[in-house]
Amino acid sequence: MRTHNYPSDVTDEQWALIEPHIPVYPGGRPRKTDVRDVLDAVLYILRTGCQWRYLPKDFPPKSTVWRYFNEWRQDSTLDRIHDLLRKRVRTAEKPYHPRTSASVDSQSVDTTSGGEQRGRDNAKNVDGRKRHIAVDSMGLLLAVLVTAADVDDAKGAAELFARLGDQPMSKVKKMYADTNPPRRLSSWP
Repeated sequence: MRTHNYPSDVTDEQWALIEPHIPVYPGGRPRKTDVRDVLDAVLYILRTGCQWRYLPKDFPPKSTVWRYFNEWRQDSTLDRIHDLLRKRVRTAEKPYHPRTSASVDSQSVDTTSGGEQRGRDNAKNVDGRKRHIAVDSMGLLLAVLVTAADVDDAKGAAELFARLGDQPMSKVKKMYADTNPPRRLSSWP
């Protein structure tokens, strides 16, 4: 059991919502690692931006945390939890008041490490990757796409829209992008 708490740790109420969605695999050895500590470690890394090797020692070993994180990412556990929490926030905010707009934007990020997708965004003077993100009018994440920084925003947006198929988008009538001046994207249905 950990002795130190961090601001990024899940609360008991949050854990009660998330725990039923963490997969339990029958057979094999009994689990020795506290999965809540693993989730807290993942959230610590995401919130602070620290490197895996700098994970504080009161969390499970970084290799264990990475293994769980990678497994949850591959089997869509993290996506299911995210969708569940987003639905809960939307329902609590204004029931029966569907969102009718969303926004898309991108950000180029300097990266010095390798990877399959790297490029140069000459407009921003950045070598690295670009994050394309779609959010609803509450700022809740709908989709993310990471590309090389040299990918045009319009091309990235088209690929990002393809990822919106599983999202609750039936009531969205306007998709905004940060052009000058802001305008409605004509390629949105």
